[in-house]
Amino acid sequence: MPASRHHWLWLPAIAAAFVLLVWSTGRRSVNGHAPLVVYCSHDAVYAESILRQFEQELGIPVEVRFDTEATKSLGLINLLLQERERPRCDVFWNNELLGMLHLQSEGVLEPYRGAGWKRIPQQYRDPEGNWTGFGARLRVWIVNTGLLPEATEASLDQLWTDNPRTLAVAKPLYGTTLTQYSLLWKLWGPDQLKAWHRDVRQRGVREVNGNGLVKDMVAAGTCSAGWTDTDDTFAALEAGAPVRMLPLKVEGRTIVIPNTVAIIRGTSRRGDAELLVDYLLSAQTELALARSTARQIPLGKVPDAEVPAEVRELLPRAAEGHDLRDLLPNRDACLAWLKSEYLE
Repeated sequence: MPASRHHWLWLPAIAAAFVLLVWSTGRRSVNGHAPLVVYCSHDAVYAESILRQFEQELGIPVEVRFDTEATKSLGLINLLLQERERPRCDVFWNNELLGMLHLQSEGVLEPYRGAGWKRIPQQYRDPEGNWTGFGARLRVWIVNTGLLPEATEASLDQLWTDNPRTLAVAKPLYGTTLTQYSLLWKLWGPDQLKAWHRDVRQRGVREVNGNGLVKDMVAAGTCSAGWTDTDDTFAALEAGAPVRMLPLKVEGRTIVIPNTVAIIRGTSRRGDAELLVDYLLSAQTELALARSTARQIPLGKVPDAEVPAEVRELLPRAAEGHDLRDLLPNRDACLAWLKSEYLE
């Protein structure tokens, strides 16, 4: 075969490779910016619009990976631990705190104390800036108003003694129920928590796989009340279910579960990562989350008139929440015990 003809045969492959290179380069760069890689365990239905608004306003493209695991943020936390030597992620938006505390203890996070960090109250941010909280949920009682029309915080607490069979809770191996158990481990001590837990299980409390199922059982009247979060309760109210919420308190204080955001150590996009962190910690973002159907509670100062009325009612509750920043050792010990109860 003549050499010239041989070269012509390679032209389609070369052209295809060139097109692929141009497409890839265009995808990886907008207005001179490489995309910022964000891992996000907050529900995509709420987070996607905020991240796309950031793209539009600042001209920085974002590639986002959402966690679709049933255990919420655990999948992304494990991935970040696996990737720590060669990080792919620049910014982690978590939907709770304990996982972020774990990443901090493993040296995965990089401190940043910018404008957003400064506007968040001290109890909802790491002093060194490794992570910062925003847009929170509360742990609450969800109550079926047809079954318990006169329910109070005191009467609901009494149900644990009188008839736990009528109550629903999520298994406490993960999520916000694990946060609650970790706090009880700290405040009550291991012996009291273990005795209480085994007692209500033996007497028939309904354990299910997640807060959403607690919400569904109470809304349907299968159970009269249960433990869940404000976002699940608002979803039930939005659907017209006969439910209401009451704050779930431990030793007189609420349990506040913030979103958290952090920069991943080793990022090559430090400047853009800082811009996104400050954007997520802004009043603009907290108000967007408050107006979403999840009705998340601003932690920094925002104009009261711009907060939906049902969220405004929760602002004082968020201000009286337990400080959870030192909860990681309790989480580790409590989780080890829970695994022996459920998994062995």
